[in-house]
Amino acid sequence: MSSSAHGKPSRPVVDRTASDPPKKGHPRLADAFRFAFFGIAQAWGSERNMKIQAAFAVLACILGALLGISALEWVAIVVCIAVVLSLEVVNTAIEAIVDLASPDIHVLAKRAKDCAAGAVLIAALGSVVVACIIFIPALARVLGIS
Repeated sequence: MSSSAHGKPSRPVVDRTASDPPKKGHPRLADAFRFAFFGIAQAWGSERNMKIQAAFAVLACILGALLGISALEWVAIVVCIAVVLSLEVVNTAIEAIVDLASPDIHVLAKRAKDCAAGAVLIAALGSVVVACIIFIPALARVLGIS
C-alpha cells in the first residue's frame, strides 16, 4: 500500500468494472445511476468527514422541522447540504486520482488534496453561516426572545 500526499496509507482501490462486462457506447441510465450510487457509497465508506457532515445534515433537518422554518429557508438548508456532501464526494475522487497519479509524496499532490479539502471547508463554513442566519432567529422566536 502506498502513502498519500499527507503521509497516511492510501486505501485499497476497488475496481467496480471488474465484474461488469464491457459495453459499447454510453452506459444505460440504470447503470449510470448504479455507478453514481457506488461512488457515493465509496465516499461514505472511506471518509469519516462524510459521515460527520451527514450527521450535521440530519441535525439541521430535525432542527428545521422542530422550528417550523419557511419553504425558502428549507431551500437554503437543502442546497447547503447538497453542496457540502457533493464537494466531499468530489474531494474523495480527487484524492483517489492523486493517489493513483502520484503514489509518492509530492508537493503538487499535497497541494491538489489540500485545495480539494479547502473547497469542502469553504462550503461547510458557508453552511454554518446560513444555519445561524436561519436557526438563531427561529429559535429566538420559539423561545419568545425576539
